[in-house]
Amino acid sequence: MIVTTSQRAGGNVKKRAAQQAESFRVPYVERGKQSVAKLAAFYECPVLLVTEERMELYDLSGRSPFFFHPGSAMFRVKRLMNDEPDAFVEACGLEPGMSFLDCTMGPAVDSMTASYAVGVKGRVESIEASEAVARIVEEGLGKWTEGPADLIEAMRRIHVKTADYHTYLQTVPDDSFDVVYFDPMFEETIDSDGIAPLRSFASYADLTMDAVNEAKRIARKRVVLKDHFRSQRFAAFGFQQHIRKTAKFHFGTIESGDFF
Repeated sequence: MIVTTSQRAGGNVKKRAAQQAESFRVPYVERGKQSVAKLAAFYECPVLLVTEERMELYDLSGRSPFFFHPGSAMFRVKRLMNDEPDAFVEACGLEPGMSFLDCTMGPAVDSMTASYAVGVKGRVESIEASEAVARIVEEGLGKWTEGPADLIEAMRRIHVKTADYHTYLQTVPDDSFDVVYFDPMFEETIDSDGIAPLRSFASYADLTMDAVNEAKRIARKRVVLKDHFRSQRFAAFGFQQHIRKTAKFHFGTIESGDFF
């Protein structure tokens, strides 16, 4: 990866970009008049673009960058504020004061929804394998200002960690969270504007029985899997699949009484 800035970037933006490059241990490249696509092609690597407002991560095509946006969390939280149901919250059984571990954060839409659901006395920890994605999302969670105040506060409460959950789960003490959640990349692709820019940077490491067993050791109440409705993972790893007739993805749960 290389780091650059928007065109006509001021000194502060260039300083931030250089700091990001140093932190990632990658080159900082002056933008000049080059397009992002040309920089990606020349250096044959992704480009992290630092602007006044945000950071954007481009793949080798130099198009459709990944950047932070609350996406569907915005209207999902608004529905929860109006006491309307949310399938994810119901599947996880989230209530105020609970703790939630998101093993596959991505754009953090589910983490934001969970953080609102568990409230100020709850706890949400979100794991992301990609260091660049984790940095972009963590910065976005800390800086975003548009939308309901309750959503903004929920964003600020999320604790982001960069790690591969397969190894990270091994370090977590027993019974540390009420709910442990997996949302791996689906075995079958579903068109999604929110996920599409992330595909080039997402981890495609598959869910394993070792990871599920670690999750059962860590969770006090349940382990939850979100996956394509035709996924074989539900049956393979012992999740009870909750059928949603009009949805392309389903949730699966393992309750604490069925852990071992």
